[in-house]
Amino acid sequence: MSAPAEPAPVPSPARQPAVPGAVVDLLGLVAYGELMAFDRMAADARLAPDLARRAVLSEMAAVEIANYRRLADRLTELGVPPGEAMAPFVPALQSYHDSTEPKDWLEALTKAYVGDAIADDFLREMAALLTEPDRQLVLDVLHGSRYDEFAGQEIRLAIQADPKVANRLSMWARRLVGEGLSQAGRTAGERAALTALIATGFDDQVGVQALFKRLTAAHTARMAAAGLNN
Repeated sequence: MSAPAEPAPVPSPARQPAVPGAVVDLLGLVAYGELMAFDRMAADARLAPDLARRAVLSEMAAVEIANYRRLADRLTELGVPPGEAMAPFVPALQSYHDSTEPKDWLEALTKAYVGDAIADDFLREMAALLTEPDRQLVLDVLHGSRYDEFAGQEIRLAIQADPKVANRLSMWARRLVGEGLSQAGRTAGERAALTALIATGFDDQVGVQALFKRLTAAHTARMAAAGLNN
């Protein structure tokens, strides 16, 4: 089993940010991420080396689309069409996935294990700034431990069978993180409400630096747990 880093501290007190559009932006971002995760997992399942593994990833894809529906329903409750809330995030997320298309099963799993997990870590921090029911909704749709454990175990088994795989996947993981950070910066720069949410939630530059330190520490621990080099 993987050894996840300690949970990030929750900013206190949790609150609904006084930033117009921040909640809708965050829910729209997560909703589009879930929709893309469904598409990607369904496609990646066809890269699986056997039917058992294909079935596991297909089941996980089904969870993603169910999560999307919960987010879409909440956006509708807030009076915002889900497509409208997601639209601003399409270019950045599509660019990330287009530039990190996996070539094989192990690259697909590493993308899930590393790329999705660091995004989840960030969203968990952001969710802590919301009040209910939105905070719990975002936390509920983040990838569960079964997802991480499956991908991490597959990577470890592959490295045990062929130690040279570790270097290839480590380089791939670094590329994933670099591309992800680039697109995250692009998204934040284009969405003033999200930038303001980060600023109000973490108070000052020291708080933002502490946030990224926690994200980096969790990423480093995750890489080590799978037998990858940071």
